[in-house]
Amino acid sequence: MQKSLIPLLEDAQEIAGLRRNQLQDNIVASIYSTAEQIAGEVVSHTSPKRQDLDRQIDNILTSPIWGFPIMFGVLAVVFWVTIVGANIPSNLLATGLFWIEERLTDLFMALNAPGWLHGFLVLGVYRSLAWVVSVMLPPMAIFFPLFTLLEDLGYLPRVAFNLDRFFKKAGAHGKQALTMSMGFGCNAAGIIACRIIESPRERLIATLTNNFVPCNGRFPTLIALVSIFIAGSVSLSLSSFIATLTVAGLVVFGITVTLAISWLLSITILRGELSSFALELPPYRRPLLGQVLVRSVLDRTIFVLSRAVVIAAPAGGLIWILANTTVDGASLLSTLAGWLDTPAKFMGLDGFILLAFILGLPANEIVLPILLMSYVCGGAMTELASLADLRHLLVEQHGWTWLTALCTMIFSLCHWPCGTTLLTIQREQRSRRWTLLAALIPTAVGVVVCVFINNLVRLLDLV
Repeated sequence: MQKSLIPLLEDAQEIAGLRRNQLQDNIVASIYSTAEQIAGEVVSHTSPKRQDLDRQIDNILTSPIWGFPIMFGVLAVVFWVTIVGANIPSNLLATGLFWIEERLTDLFMALNAPGWLHGFLVLGVYRSLAWVVSVMLPPMAIFFPLFTLLEDLGYLPRVAFNLDRFFKKAGAHGKQALTMSMGFGCNAAGIIACRIIESPRERLIATLTNNFVPCNGRFPTLIALVSIFIAGSVSLSLSSFIATLTVAGLVVFGITVTLAISWLLSITILRGELSSFALELPPYRRPLLGQVLVRSVLDRTIFVLSRAVVIAAPAGGLIWILANTTVDGASLLSTLAGWLDTPAKFMGLDGFILLAFILGLPANEIVLPILLMSYVCGGAMTELASLADLRHLLVEQHGWTWLTALCTMIFSLCHWPCGTTLLTIQREQRSRRWTLLAALIPTAVGVVVCVFINNLVRLLDLV
């Protein structure tokens, strides 16, 4: 009797020596192995070559050696196509929309409308809308179909598979790679996607760090700044290449910060035991171009643009009022920017940049239009018909350097979530404390990184 118990005791000791994650992994592996064995005995495949091809592709795309270079290369190609393809349509849209503005001005003059009404509606509301559409629509119309195409191809689950082990090392759940990928489309959608994480602790980590990846509202700003400043400072042959590397580098930086903050949270206020999960890679499939276009244009491009337009209209009017309301000879806009100028300078920004981020709380899409409007005397932008004009406004008139552009892009990547995302966090977590922390964590990271870079560059006298 005792001899018969010895194997059981040995098995129990072996199981007890395993960590919980190892035990779960062994159980899942055993289940899949048994299922694969049963399927091999009873299922016949009409096209085994297709399955073999999928496995061969996966061996490359999920390879520890080639997986990440390919992933970075795909990301770079998407950004390169977006940056190169958006320039001409953006200029054409700006030209057409500002031509309409001139006709509106003629109409107001013909009607003998008051100057304040023309300023508020045309130079404030309409001009803000014109810049939102001309700056944001072309990049979104290119980026979102490409992103949806990768989604339909089945590549995004492979990205999650590649990142899974990094999130585990950071003390987070592997599914956070999926919720982070959703954040590239919309951070609010990424927050809702955190529901797929069963562990409340790991779900909260994913929620608090989702904002570090740029959403579709921040991509146009990043791409516009890169195109205006970084790409415009090098030769034409290298401009698109440098711009692509810059945007891709910012995305990689955001992912790195996500992992770092996840690890920091997992060893401090959100300590706990790791959980594991099984990620089943779907087969590759041929995307339906019609569905890709409909989903990317209607569900993403039009949705984001309409939200930006709805918010940009009153924001443009507010900026015009602040810029044209004076107290003691100074406009309210200049006064507010002056109050913020000292801390902003320490971060490598200026008061107007920081004020634009604050006023852009309702939606990240309107930060750049607010900034450009704020820079122009009287609160109304002059007609900036080309990237050269924009560069002249930033560099010649307001003293931007490459350091200013870099700090602005970093702070765009790492600052408080938009109003929609904050409301989503509040609804999901039902806690004001965690919602406040979700705003403070990325802001603190952005401030620290900007202060460090700004002071380091100036200490080394690189600018």
